[in-house]
Amino acid sequence: MADTLRRLANTSSFSLLQNKLESWHQDYHIISCEQNLNRCCELIELTAKIQGQLFSILNLTAAGGGPYAGVDTLKTRLLPWLGSCFSMAKPTITDDASLQLIQDSVEKDRKLRELSASHENDMQKMETQLCSVRLQLDTTRAELSAAHNELDETKSKSATTLLATEDEILQLRADLRSAQEKVEIYKRKLDALDDYEHQIRLLRNEVSYLSTEKAMLHERVMRSRSPSPLPRLSCSSSPMRSESPTRAQLTNSSRHARLVSRFSDLYAVERLEAQTLLRRYIAELEMVQKIIFIAAVESFKTAKLAYRQFKLHVKKTLSVSHYGPESLEDAAVDYIVRNLDLYDVQDSVNSVINAMNVNPRISFPPEVDFAFISTLIRETCRVAFAMQTLDPPLDLAFASDGELYNDSKYRRSYDSEFAAPLVMYHVWPALVEGSAVIVKGEAVTRRGALMSRSRSRSSSPVRSRSLSPTRSLAFNSKRSSSPGRLTSSCL
Repeated sequence: MADTLRRLANTSSFSLLQNKLESWHQDYHIISCEQNLNRCCELIELTAKIQGQLFSILNLTAAGGGPYAGVDTLKTRLLPWLGSCFSMAKPTITDDASLQLIQDSVEKDRKLRELSASHENDMQKMETQLCSVRLQLDTTRAELSAAHNELDETKSKSATTLLATEDEILQLRADLRSAQEKVEIYKRKLDALDDYEHQIRLLRNEVSYLSTEKAMLHERVMRSRSPSPLPRLSCSSSPMRSESPTRAQLTNSSRHARLVSRFSDLYAVERLEAQTLLRRYIAELEMVQKIIFIAAVESFKTAKLAYRQFKLHVKKTLSVSHYGPESLEDAAVDYIVRNLDLYDVQDSVNSVINAMNVNPRISFPPEVDFAFISTLIRETCRVAFAMQTLDPPLDLAFASDGELYNDSKYRRSYDSEFAAPLVMYHVWPALVEGSAVIVKGEAVTRRGALMSRSRSRSSSPVRSRSLSPTRSLAFNSKRSSSPGRLTSSCL
């Protein structure tokens, strides 16, 4: 009896019955009618099982107490309860159905036991797997800690290596800077050496020239002391030249190459800078290129005129005290070559700007002043003035809109029509030496160039607007150090 009671207590049947009642109460209004009936039958079956076990315990307890023990309890409690139960209507269930229900209950109990056994097996398997996973996790943790230790060691080694590398890099940079400084020093020394060599060559030429001049003067003095001196002839009446070349003649080829290179630089540097500056105020690229071309042409014209005036005044000043051995023409050119800084380039710049202000081929907005491109005009005037000292001098080729395109004088611009035979307008003039082209210019060729030229002439009136303050200042500025103001003391 005690074993049966212990089993009944261990199975917690009443707790299970209470849980099922609470679960059914919560789901009563959710599940269907058939499911409610099934749960009710399940509870009745569970109650019957519990009652069966209690009756077995009651039987065993009554048998253990003897024939008369517990009679009063059975009479007062069990028999009245059984009487009230059996006095109810007889159930409609048959004995076969009751037997079937008992069999089903036994079958369910068996299945529950099997499920419990399988569940215990699964739990054991899961515990085994959990133990193996824990072992693997411990192994992985150990490997991770070892990897962390290796990483720390690698970091420390890398930091040490990096510090050493940074020190080496700093040292190499210092060595590089010192090497660059040495290279710069050597370059400066080399440039200074080149300058010294150039000055030595010039001094040698000067010495040669002065030696020749001294010999000529000594010969002239000796002739003047002779009893029958020859009549003194001025160099102006004698076209003969001295056998010793002047400085201008000695440096003619080098100055020629330098000036040609400088003219190319004007096209590549100063012209593009002026074009970029004018494009801020003038939208048409054609008008900007025309302005730059006319500025170059007018600069050459003004520089050539200034050179002629300067040369005439130099010859006039030198004719008073010049006695050879070179001709007066050579002496004047040699003096100009030596004193190119006496050229009043600002006066030429003002003259070019005034000529451009009244040129009917170009137009510009009121806020634009040609003084914006004074740098281009100034450098072009200097180059043109120096080109006149060459023998033969360099000049610009004649150019006119609508002329036949000449491939030996010009190259077409990128936006030209390459099949067009006529020049629409010029971008940059060509540099010539006599009839030979030294540097090609640039021109734009398009079809119908003559028609567009006639239209532009008929539709471009001469501008008659007041000068801006900058232009009026340039127009009314006084000429300083002009060729007419040179004195013999400066020469």
